[in-house]
Amino acid sequence: MTQPDILKSLLQSVSQGHISPEDALDKLKYLAYEPVGGFANIDHHRALRTGFPEVIWGPGKTPEQIAQIMQAMRDRNASFPGNWGAVVMATRIEAEVYDRIREIIPQAIYYSTAKICALENDGFMKPRPGTIGLLSAGTADLPVAEEAAITAELCGFRVQRLWDVGVAGIHRLLSNVQVLTQADVLIVVAGMEGALPSVVAGLADCPVIAVPTSVGYGASFNGMSALLTMLNSCAIGIGVVNIDNGFGAAMLAGQILRTAAKIDKE
Repeated sequence: MTQPDILKSLLQSVSQGHISPEDALDKLKYLAYEPVGGFANIDHHRALRTGFPEVIWGPGKTPEQIAQIMQAMRDRNASFPGNWGAVVMATRIEAEVYDRIREIIPQAIYYSTAKICALENDGFMKPRPGTIGLLSAGTADLPVAEEAAITAELCGFRVQRLWDVGVAGIHRLLSNVQVLTQADVLIVVAGMEGALPSVVAGLADCPVIAVPTSVGYGASFNGMSALLTMLNSCAIGIGVVNIDNGFGAAMLAGQILRTAAKIDKE
């Protein structure tokens, strides 16, 4: 939804008597950004500019701060129809932090492997076009891979998972090659030496987003070895995000699919 669309929808709601002029004025006041508790400014224009709403980074914030931000985002999202701002989510949330958030917001949902806390609004969410294939090299990579998968699903994308198909047993990947052919974008998560994205990019005809993880023995340097391998890949069509950044990979995949959909409409 563009800003003119939001303003038009708001004016129509006033003219049809769904909301009062006073409520409309309050919504306009915080259309750009909204101060919360003296410690945060919620960027309500994020979705208007980029197509995806602002997401809360959990570490460094107290459970009370996270809950207060989530409540403010939920209340503001409910003011506008359509797909804009359909989900409120916080990343890197530990289980004990979620327990405290849930005491404040009973509707909060927790995805333990991904460490994501979310407030879903099924009435607002519309499926987005495209399929994201998500591969992990090993089981130890699953927290990062699931962060990417849950982020993409909460944003409305269809995700097809394929776990534990690293190069140490390449037959596992080759026996599931249909996942590569059915995807419109692939996210490949790997630690150790980080070779899996290069192999996948040599087989796939779509963009590949490589995610290095901090999994590995000492010489992997907490993911630096995998990162350098992915950056130096001889396969084409690979983009690389930061170490352990499953969330960023999902957002990049989403932007690729959104851009493709826009081009198709032209």
